[in-house]
Amino acid sequence: MRFQSSLKGSLSVAIGLLSVAAIPRSAEARVTRFVVEERVPFAVGVEWGTAGPYERLKGTAYMEVDPRDPLNAVIVNLDKAPRNAAGMVAYSSPFLILKPVDMARGNRKIWYGINNRGNCIELSFRAFPPGASTCNPLTAADAGTNNVLLRDGYTWVDAGWHGDGIQNPNQLFPNFPVATNRDGSPIVGPLRLEYTPSANTFTQPLVTGWRPYEAADTNTVHASLTVRDRADAAKVTIPSDRWAFGRCPTGAASLIRTTTDLCLFDGFSAFKIYELIYQAKNPIVMGLAYAVTRDIGSFLRYRTHDDAGNPNPLVVPGAAEDDERGGFGGREDDDERGERTGIRRAYSSGTSSTGMYQREFLYLGFNEDESHRNVFDGVTIYSAATHRLFANVQFAHPTFFSGQDQHHDYTSNSIAPFTFAVTTDPVTGRRDGLLKRPRIDPLVLETDEELVFWQWKASLNVADSAGNPIRMPGNARLYFQNGFGHIRAAGLLAPPQAAGICLNSTQGGASISVTPRALVKLMDDWADEGIAPPESNYPRLETRTLVTLEQYGREFPAIPNAAPPTVMNTLDVLNFGPFFGPEGGLQTVLPPIHGPRYTVLVPRPDADGTGLAGIRTMWTRTPIGTNVGWNIRAGFRAPDLCSLSGSFIPFAKTKAGRLASGDERKSLEERYRDHAGFVRAVEKAGRELVRERFLLEEDAASFVQAAQDSDVLR
Repeated sequence: MRFQSSLKGSLSVAIGLLSVAAIPRSAEARVTRFVVEERVPFAVGVEWGTAGPYERLKGTAYMEVDPRDPLNAVIVNLDKAPRNAAGMVAYSSPFLILKPVDMARGNRKIWYGINNRGNCIELSFRAFPPGASTCNPLTAADAGTNNVLLRDGYTWVDAGWHGDGIQNPNQLFPNFPVATNRDGSPIVGPLRLEYTPSANTFTQPLVTGWRPYEAADTNTVHASLTVRDRADAAKVTIPSDRWAFGRCPTGAASLIRTTTDLCLFDGFSAFKIYELIYQAKNPIVMGLAYAVTRDIGSFLRYRTHDDAGNPNPLVVPGAAEDDERGGFGGREDDDERGERTGIRRAYSSGTSSTGMYQREFLYLGFNEDESHRNVFDGVTIYSAATHRLFANVQFAHPTFFSGQDQHHDYTSNSIAPFTFAVTTDPVTGRRDGLLKRPRIDPLVLETDEELVFWQWKASLNVADSAGNPIRMPGNARLYFQNGFGHIRAAGLLAPPQAAGICLNSTQGGASISVTPRALVKLMDDWADEGIAPPESNYPRLETRTLVTLEQYGREFPAIPNAAPPTVMNTLDVLNFGPFFGPEGGLQTVLPPIHGPRYTVLVPRPDADGTGLAGIRTMWTRTPIGTNVGWNIRAGFRAPDLCSLSGSFIPFAKTKAGRLASGDERKSLEERYRDHAGFVRAVEKAGRELVRERFLLEEDAASFVQAAQDSDVLR
């Protein structure tokens, strides 16, 4: 059953957005009050490099945007949000800052780490092993005792953007308005949700862990609920008299009707896929997410005080005496009082869904602030492939993303444009690119792992469906971590983990932070010193390191009990209706109509089965087993991919052992001869990676020590 909304009131939303964009006005988006509510010492007694002691600030940023301004016109339903007496749309967000107590001792640079689903992970990803990923850091261990951001004197900033989060002290979630029709009545429209229960149950909320969009109509005849065994299996419609909106912990007899829960009279079966399409109401203006990052980033970089006179806590004492190096002394960087903050550079980073967020942030033009200045000089994206988040959608739940095994044709997906450069997509004919505003586009480092070629269509970054290689713009790099599952690999210092619901062992979390630590210096050298980073090292058509799924299967080596996948996440042109496009919008056709299919490729396997090209981190340069960017579900729903898990498959110790088992990969003894040979190989790999600028010297030393202490070939 496909739902096609008549829109009615929603049609005026789309028309309103078009007319808004045509109004020439000066920008009015800004932080009106920046209120520090808590200031406490961080990591008492610790001196971080030359920056000295740090402190932690928490508080609330109060912001407003002008819905008539062209810079904000792209935000869906902004013109339907409540306005204050000045005609502005107001909203707020909690923030978290770690800063040198004496800003003059820091490096005068901001690192804005964009949280993932409200979880403050970016700071911890700059320590090895990673820190605690907490939004309440107080100790050196929380940040990681060797955190490069703090040691180098950065001010670290984070603020809530995920507008459907449930506010709590341990995460960062903003307070966004709800859009209504002009007469004050609720906006109603179709919404699709997918469920995969981990256990048998009769009931579950519309969404778990997030604020749901209430059902506007609880008559199940006007909704659709289906079930299927696998992502690509046929959907079976559940009769409308066998389910209801409500809670029923023990079945139909216990039903309590609600607008935010589901009850299935015959019960939800574990691991099956259920899809609900219903009429929701009260959409959050989720596109304000990007304005949060823009306006807080701009305030901290450029303004000395908010509108109420509260000081910017990052102002560097004596900033008025600074020279013009680094772009902080010129008149364009003064605030409205003609004063200067002393902040020299600002960078941002985001991982996984927040990497998708950053791709969207750039595409929608949010790196331009109210005074038409760059918010960030450089952006580091970790694991996003060609996906964009699509928070700028009516009834958005930005936590759900497309995968082969779930949410396959959902909104957070790869929708042209895929590429940083402006190119023509041969399938849709659309000519566009993420970096199409040379005056305000930042430098970009995107690092993707092997898994996202299987799940998030990464090959479309560098190869279109007509078989043409795609050039990279000069202000962007694409790096590849071969063998990695979702930001993880296994081996030294990152031991493999249990298989769980997957067929093969999975990979270790300590591997997450090694490359991001090195990229801090790469980005700063590029933006601040003009030292170009290494060239992109993605798999490409020109180097014959991209292949089809079928070719991958033919070339993958024989490994006992480790057959390669027979499926990957595919991509079609998705038609969500006439009011949805590359910038987001309103979805009126659910599920979407599938159009032509794209050609999506994966990295060619080497003799170990690991993808060719890339950084070749320590885990694939001196391996003790094969790391690959896929895993397969064991038993139920086989042969689907096992979500975002990669695989680790250990090498045999001896040649005789591998031959006896039919393993084509070289054994540990054939590779390294003995323990001393393994240590020498790690030493050599460390020197190479440091020279190539993808590994810090101190981390290379950690690997050498781990090799010496290991039992490899003892």
